[in-house]
Amino acid sequence: MGKFVVKKTNTGVKFDLKAGNGQVIATSEVYNSDAACKNGIASVQKNAPVAAIEDQTVEGYATEKNPKFEIYNDKAGEFRFRLKATNGQVIAVSEGYTSMASCKNGIESVQKNAVDAEIVEE
Repeated sequence: MGKFVVKKTNTGVKFDLKAGNGQVIATSEVYNSDAACKNGIASVQKNAPVAAIEDQTVEGYATEKNPKFEIYNDKAGEFRFRLKATNGQVIAVSEGYTSMASCKNGIESVQKNAVDAEIVEE
């Protein structure tokens, strides 16, 4: 079972969503308050399971409606995803993956783990 790990940074509060094996599968932006961070977690829990997948690595890709996972190539040529809420805000991002299959597995893991993940404060 996954868990959201909330941690303080020098500039605010952020969360990492970790899979059952402890791997970080998604990270948030830095929020300016605990309440805003918890709202971000609630948004991931609500949006991830129903989000469409938009593969921006293919030419002429179909634009999906929010909420959605956008798969894209970063500057290093790796695959990454970002989860956008219904309002278009980015609410979680992934690490870089060397293969598309790994990136899609990361999305599936977020969809599976986010819903009932416990929230732990570090």
